[in-house]
Amino acid sequence: MSARAVVAAVVLSALLLASLAAATAIGSSGLAVGDVARAVLAHLGIGTNPLGPIDDGIVWELRLPRVLTAAAVGAGLALVGAIMQALTANQLADPYLLGLSSGASLGAVSVLLLGVSLLLPLAAFLGAIAALAITLALAGALGRITPSRTVLAGVAVSALGTALTSFVIFWTARGDAYQDVLNWLLGSVAGARWPQVAVAVGGFVVLGIPLIANGRVLDAFAFGDRMAASLGVNVTAVRWTLLGASAVLTGILVSVSGSIGFVGLVLPHAVRLIAGPRHGRLLPLVALVGAIYLVWADTAARTLLAPRELPVGIVTALVGAPVFALLLARRRGGA
Repeated sequence: MSARAVVAAVVLSALLLASLAAATAIGSSGLAVGDVARAVLAHLGIGTNPLGPIDDGIVWELRLPRVLTAAAVGAGLALVGAIMQALTANQLADPYLLGLSSGASLGAVSVLLLGVSLLLPLAAFLGAIAALAITLALAGALGRITPSRTVLAGVAVSALGTALTSFVIFWTARGDAYQDVLNWLLGSVAGARWPQVAVAVGGFVVLGIPLIANGRVLDAFAFGDRMAASLGVNVTAVRWTLLGASAVLTGILVSVSGSIGFVGLVLPHAVRLIAGPRHGRLLPLVALVGAIYLVWADTAARTLLAPRELPVGIVTALVGAPVFALLLARRRGGA
């Protein structure tokens, strides 16, 4: 990365740490940011804990896992959105392009309505992977698997998954089950605890960081497959490796947060205006921006209408839709 990009990454990293501390402190208990930071350090074996047992439980068992999960999910979705847009040469691509969201929703809704919510993350992940497999199989049945055929197959699988999910809800949902299903479908990290942190952060570390490391390879795709091949890139292997890793990472993130829209669609465009189109710079910066954005979106979701709480997917849609319209208008004005 250039010196300017390194400075931007350092500033965004500092802002992310400050956001994590501030978001953990915000709430009805009125904790100080400094006390929250010292309490977290005390749990890590550094210093003493200034908080009482109740406040410490609020920080360590409730708020911090939720904030960390939001950061990991936001970083991953923004990163995958940027990669999907590059690999498919489709500016409207997002992490759910290949039917992953509808497959995850079908799996999650099924176990919620069966009353075995403990299996929700596993069912959502398996649903997402099953949708990916069906998408690739359908694209292969149409002939040679190409990005355009894969996208079209993903649209078909997404529509089928959505229809099946709606049918399952209509046929079996009763009473309070509707609320649980609605919260998941709209996207929420309200129930995140340390196991969810381990899944989301672990998925980002194992898959997200290697994806970021391939930023320069993605630059070759900007000039088309033939130019990428002439630069020594194994186009087919790289494309499907990155698509597969992105899909699996999306499945992992969706399994703990539900379907949170607009993060992976809007943020890559917004960051691209500042960082430029080169993916070596874009990918790490968009991941940091995604983490910061979803932390504050979730903070707004749980505090703006307190004591009631919004699913964070509503907040990201309310913010993302007009922002995306503004970005489109700016592009048209600059064309």
